[in-house]
Amino acid sequence: MTETTHLRLRKFNTRDTYPEQNLDNDLSQAVVAGGVVYLRGQIGQDLNTRESVGIGDVVAQTEQAMQNIALLLDEAGSRLADIVKVTIYIVDPRYREDVYRTVGRWLRGVYPVSTGIVVQALARPEWLVEIDATAVLSDGGAA
Repeated sequence: MTETTHLRLRKFNTRDTYPEQNLDNDLSQAVVAGGVVYLRGQIGQDLNTRESVGIGDVVAQTEQAMQNIALLLDEAGSRLADIVKVTIYIVDPRYREDVYRTVGRWLRGVYPVSTGIVVQALARPEWLVEIDATAVLSDGGAA
């Protein structure tokens, strides 16, 4: 069996991210493997401070999630234009138009496949939207 190397970006433990919950999982915000960039679902949370942003504002949370996605893809050697799949989770079907218009501005001309799901809740009650993205490495990208 051959050893495979994966690039794991922005490693963290859930006990630090969710101190109010009894969790202890080692995770990454992004993993690059086999020329593909897999991102953790992004929400209205600043990646550096872990502060929730846009509380009560689904558009602001969507903007933050897309900013996070763009930043993580850049760190992984990819970019928004390289996204092949997005999954969008919303906690209320009435948010769909605002969320999809916002994501659509970020992904104009990209044409990824997309799945939208209405869920009962996300990991924190203030989060209204979560966006999961998968991309390929840009030409000449690392890893």
